[in-house]
Amino acid sequence: MEIIEIISHYIDKTKNLISVEFMVLGDDDDMVREDLIEYSYFEEFGFDTDNNFDIFESMMGDDYDEWEDEEYDYMDEDKLITFLNEYYVVYSDKLPKPQFK
Repeated sequence: MEIIEIISHYIDKTKNLISVEFMVLGDDDDMVREDLIEYSYFEEFGFDTDNNFDIFESMMGDDYDEWEDEEYDYMDEDKLITFLNEYYVVYSDKLPKPQFK
């Protein structure tokens, strides 16, 4: 079992949710797997490296935009594939069944 392609993903840290559609090696082209994973697993596996602990400096910088929406996060798909591959090795019983698109 190896994830080869992320079709779509959506991350909402405030709701502790990762929604992802992907394909596994050996799946047919018209098959997709969908899963909802708690974002806390992503953090526990050590993939959340975007934490910025210098709050005041980041808020006072020239590029600070108070209207910027930080609720939704999009990440590098290679990082997400690595996480999912590790997640499904540990939790192999949670791997979703393939479905037709």
